[in-house]
This record gives sequence, C-alpha cells and structure tokens, in this order.
Amino acid sequence: MPKMKTKSGVKKRFKATASGKVKHGQVGKRHCMIKRTAKQVRQNRGTALMSESDATKMKVWAPYGL
Repeated sequence: MPKMKTKSGVKKRFKATASGKVKHGQVGKRHCMIKRTAKQVRQNRGTALMSESDATKMKVWAPYGL
C-alpha cells in the first residue's frame, strides 16, 4: 500500500501540543492593523488553540502527526 501524504499547507501552519491539541497562529493580523486598537494588537500575539471540531479535520490531513 502507498503511504498517505500530509497536506503541505497543514504541516507549515499547525503544530501539535504534548497533549495532542492543535496550535495555530492568531488570525486577523496580516493587514489593516492601523485601525485596530492597541488591545486587539496585544491580544493577537503568539498562538491559539484550535477548536476540537476543526482539529479533527487537521488530523485527517496530517495522518502521521503535525
């Protein structure tokens, strides 16, 4: 049997935590940052955890782990 391929976009954009949850970069900070408040800019730093329903899709697209 051939091996299943990992979606290349998924392996670039997502990482798994030690407990198996999926981390992703914060959304909404690529452009139009001038009109955002300082609080919004601060809160969009770093990464966030993906919801469980969306994380199941990512795990299908990355069959051998993220």
